[in-house]
Amino acid sequence: MLKKLIEPFRQPTPSSGVLRNPAGAEGRSKAKAKNWSGTLGRIWAYLARRKAKLMLVLFMVMLSSGLALLGPYLVGVAVDDFLEGPGGRTWIYFLIGLGAVFLLNSLTSWLQNIWMIEIAQETVYRMRFDLFSHLHRLPIPFYGKRQQGEIMSRLTNDIESVSSTLNSSAIQIFSSILTLVGTLAVMLWLSPLMTLLTFIVVPLMAAGMRWITRRTGPLYKERQQNLGELNGYIEETLSGQQIIKAFSQEKRVIHGFGERNDRIRLSGFWAQTISGFIPKLMNGLNNLSFAMVAGIGGILAIHGSITIGTIIVFVEYARQFTRPLNDLANQWNTLLSAIAGAERVFEILDEDEESKDEQGAIALKHVKGAVRFADVSFAYDEGSDTLEGISFEAQPGEMIALVGPTGAGKTTLIQLLSRFYTPDKGTITLDGRDITTIQRESLRSHMAFVLQDSFLFQGTIRENIRFGRLDATDEEIEQASRLANAHSFIMRMKDGYDKVLEANGSGISQGQKQLLAIARAILANPSILVLDEATSSIDTITELKIQEGLERLMQGRTSFVIAHRLNTIRQADRILVLKDGRLEEQGSHDALLAHKGFYSDLYEGQLKKQST
Repeated sequence: MLKKLIEPFRQPTPSSGVLRNPAGAEGRSKAKAKNWSGTLGRIWAYLARRKAKLMLVLFMVMLSSGLALLGPYLVGVAVDDFLEGPGGRTWIYFLIGLGAVFLLNSLTSWLQNIWMIEIAQETVYRMRFDLFSHLHRLPIPFYGKRQQGEIMSRLTNDIESVSSTLNSSAIQIFSSILTLVGTLAVMLWLSPLMTLLTFIVVPLMAAGMRWITRRTGPLYKERQQNLGELNGYIEETLSGQQIIKAFSQEKRVIHGFGERNDRIRLSGFWAQTISGFIPKLMNGLNNLSFAMVAGIGGILAIHGSITIGTIIVFVEYARQFTRPLNDLANQWNTLLSAIAGAERVFEILDEDEESKDEQGAIALKHVKGAVRFADVSFAYDEGSDTLEGISFEAQPGEMIALVGPTGAGKTTLIQLLSRFYTPDKGTITLDGRDITTIQRESLRSHMAFVLQDSFLFQGTIRENIRFGRLDATDEEIEQASRLANAHSFIMRMKDGYDKVLEANGSGISQGQKQLLAIARAILANPSILVLDEATSSIDTITELKIQEGLERLMQGRTSFVIAHRLNTIRQADRILVLKDGRLEEQGSHDALLAHKGFYSDLYEGQLKKQST
């Protein structure tokens, strides 16, 4: 998996430039996809990229529909010619003509299906690529509001619904419409009276279709939403299996799954059941229309108003007229599901991307690491400040420790520095420059993070370390691993640096994950380093190795250390003590203890807990 992430950076694909601006990305209408016409219009924008081949497909559909209309007419002419006796035209030629028509009809149908499958697959490929790319341009707050599995459902289930419709239903729907129009025109030309008899059942069909579809549309949309929720629940419970088993909550999560699964079952049952009435309704009305045409047509033939051949043509056209309606009814389920899925895809594509860099924002080549917060305030929710009036300075190469109770705003402060969020008030500067005037990608390229729970991708150890700098050589990776004290345990493993790690590094210890994360950060060679309780829950021997690697990593770099164990940050140049979103105190470890304030209370409280 990780190799696939890294590879595009090494050799950009020729198509990547084409796909960067999808139909509806730059210059895309921001109207939400909440109606059929809007959703179908946006799907058409994707299809239109292969307009030439699509026009060829539509031509083949028109030709196929025309041939389908020509066949019954030739049958009627052949019957009338045969009934005229020896003086009539030779009916054998009509049979040859019929064979040619049906053969050509099969050929055009095969070609249009092959070409449409190609167009459909490319369209779905582009939609999936656009959605995945857009997800990586969305701001961090977006992911805090949604389950990962629910987002994944849009990339898989919802786009697959669109794929199914484009592959199997698009041609059939268009062909059915053309057949309806063509059949109506020929029937009116042959006999307006018989056409009127055929159309008696059409209002009944329309009324039935309207009643059914008004009820099935919301049901299909609800089913797609329920499916997304179920995927999110599955992803969450599979990721938390260790916690679930540790607290013996298997029955509870199975019960939760059953509830969500039942909602899908009910919405799917009623959607399929109600929409299942459509073919039955169509077949019944089709048989009624056939009986009327055959019965009244026979009476008219007896009186010489029409010929036997015309009756045969009308009977076949009556079937051919209602057959497209049956086809449309049968494809309705797929169409409704696809529209519901497409709406959910476009809903994500309409989410506002991370705000663009300000005009004139620069890319930093060299960073000293001087950071300054000036009266910075921020709130996730309006009316509830997370940080309020934060002011401090960090000189290049200093180690700044952030301490305080849970929810004090330590992580938020780092997220503001990284520009994952924007302050509501105040300014943050780097080397004297407001960070809003620095390109985000450039700013973050000079930062590295070693978190409490280091994330590793599925891939080799070498690829995971190289994620810190994609153009690094194997020698540089090995050197970074030595500095992080990771080289020795890597070499003890089978395949060494080429050992393939499973999802999130399962199969190696938490301490080994941390050492690989430190090696990755060393390889990135950042100017600013963020450590978020990087040595918590680690045994003493491994902690010493990690601390030694961290000390090497922090040399000459401005470091921000989020710490809960206060004895690990006594050597910090400055400690920022946060409480309820405010900067309560700041100073060195000794100075804060001498001050006898909030930090002193926290430190003494931890000492008492350790002694007991």
